[in-house]
Amino acid sequence: MLALAAPAAAHVERASYWPDPAPENVGAGQTAGGAVPQYRDLWTALDKAAPGNTRVVCQGTVPTSPKKKIKKARKQLHGKALKRKVRKLNRSYNKKVNANASIAALNAGLKDARSHGFKLRASQPALAVTKKDAERFRDYNKKLLAHCGYHAIQAAVTDSHNNDRIVVMPGVYTEPASRAAPTHDPACATLVETNDHGATGALSYKYQAKCPNDQNLIAVIGRAVTNKPVPQPPALDRHGIPDAGPCIRCNLQLEGSGVRPEDVTIDGGDPALGDHSPPGDNPPRYAKDVGIRVDRADGFVVRDLKVRHFNEHGIYQTETDGFLLDRVKMSYNSEYGFLSFVADHSLIENCDAWGSGDAAVYPGATADLGDAVPAAQRRYGTEMRTCDAHHSAAGFSGTDSNAVWIHQMNFYDNTLGYTTDVFTAPGHPGFPQDSNLVENNNFYDNNFNLYLPPCPAGKSPGPPGAGQNMDNPGGNCSDVVPTVPEPVGTGLWIAGGNHNIIRNNHFWNNWRRGTMTFAVPDQLVCGPAGVDPSLLSGCNPTNTPSTSFNNQFYGNKMGVAPDGSQHPNGTDFWWDDFLGNTGNCWHDNTGVNGNAASVTSAPASLPSDCANSIGTVIGNPLADQELIGCFVYFSQGIGNCPWFTTPAKP
Repeated sequence: MLALAAPAAAHVERASYWPDPAPENVGAGQTAGGAVPQYRDLWTALDKAAPGNTRVVCQGTVPTSPKKKIKKARKQLHGKALKRKVRKLNRSYNKKVNANASIAALNAGLKDARSHGFKLRASQPALAVTKKDAERFRDYNKKLLAHCGYHAIQAAVTDSHNNDRIVVMPGVYTEPASRAAPTHDPACATLVETNDHGATGALSYKYQAKCPNDQNLIAVIGRAVTNKPVPQPPALDRHGIPDAGPCIRCNLQLEGSGVRPEDVTIDGGDPALGDHSPPGDNPPRYAKDVGIRVDRADGFVVRDLKVRHFNEHGIYQTETDGFLLDRVKMSYNSEYGFLSFVADHSLIENCDAWGSGDAAVYPGATADLGDAVPAAQRRYGTEMRTCDAHHSAAGFSGTDSNAVWIHQMNFYDNTLGYTTDVFTAPGHPGFPQDSNLVENNNFYDNNFNLYLPPCPAGKSPGPPGAGQNMDNPGGNCSDVVPTVPEPVGTGLWIAGGNHNIIRNNHFWNNWRRGTMTFAVPDQLVCGPAGVDPSLLSGCNPTNTPSTSFNNQFYGNKMGVAPDGSQHPNGTDFWWDDFLGNTGNCWHDNTGVNGNAASVTSAPASLPSDCANSIGTVIGNPLADQELIGCFVYFSQGIGNCPWFTTPAKP
């Protein structure tokens, strides 16, 4: 387990700061930030009256319009001869259009969608595509092709400015020029800085701006570089980006023009792999660490595409105020499918993410808008809804994820469905974690054991009967390489968080536990056993207890699926009963038989009175033994931790 970490060659991230949440004027009467940006409909992309410019990216040869030749013919021919000439020119042009690689990819996608429908996420029924829909997409993409000026997405991004749009036509984009850019480029070697862990050679914002494709296949650098100094070591107060320049690529929209997200695929590996990982490659190595980096690009919108096969993250949003991710798929990105850091005014919806060694989706160190601010100022700075997060170490992870609203999500076929924690908090502003609202979600079948041996060549959970997954629980290998330790068979845990509300969810068929809640004392995060407390604002090694207060679990249906079928969890609710923790309560939940009496828990009696709940003097000996044993195992590599063995089905 000590070897579970990002690949040694990975880039080191800079210390991050929460962006200014106020809107900023970016020209043409538009503002960026201050709110979730609005999606600009695809069908308006060629509207010349709209703010900004549209750049179209396509594949294949762009045929020359016959307009000039027709105009010339009108001067030379008349009557039937002219009509024949015009028909011939148009036929020739249409033949070339239909032979274009992007149009061919569009037509293949439309044919499949017309025959079988398509899914924005794996758990939903297929969506139908009518003949009228197909014709509309086909006609509009032919118009877009006439405006195509780029064959690489990065080139279009580089040429873009505030309020612009980039429309990517169907195809698989491997971005050869970006791939060819050096990694750990000597030209930027001096542009590193100190981060929360000291002189680690962290890549500064100047580094990202000067060498955008060192780490990233596609980099959206949103603000101009300035000469303003960055605090070294980083400031404890992370409000406001110290070296922020003016917006240069804010309110940028990047979208695919296909009928399905997968019609536009950004691939950092071998496209022949499809939506799988290289079997037997441990860990897999791809061309770049990050697929799409959104750095200080306030008001960014990404929609209707797929991102796969990157060493770290499919999409990485950092220091950005105002962000919308909609109708995006992310598969087999080694760390996270989607990662946001120190974000505000963010909405992630209608997405599907799977095959990550840490988490399918990860909004970490989000704007601290919960317990840290007066009640009148509290709001949810990040919202995540209507997505599938599956077949990963964790469906959702968020170290110091504060004031995040998670609803109408499906977390399944993971090792752990949902985790928010503080024990990996150094370098994550917003300690301790607090104030997430987790409601109306499904947590089920989270029994995927990533800690099995890697699947050998020729085997993966894609074809039936190979690796382990939800449909093949007896599989004896994993096609996902874990980078974090998680307890196999768990729906959700709060590992040192405060003021979280877990309500009106369904938890079923999680073989170890439905939920876990336990304290993580500060001395395990900072101080003698952790990092220097001066590097983590709010962390005090003399505080005992320090985390896991005021977490409420109510209205949850345990061991029962939404259709009413019964699938018990190993234990519905598990609590460490840590001495002195107050305000944790469980009430109005039902168990496998639809009543409170059938709820299972450890300890057997959980406090239901939120105002008077307090951890006992004795605590929970079995819980303490498990947690301490796993901590020693992680930190020293000795002893035993039961989390990596698949529990028996209850």
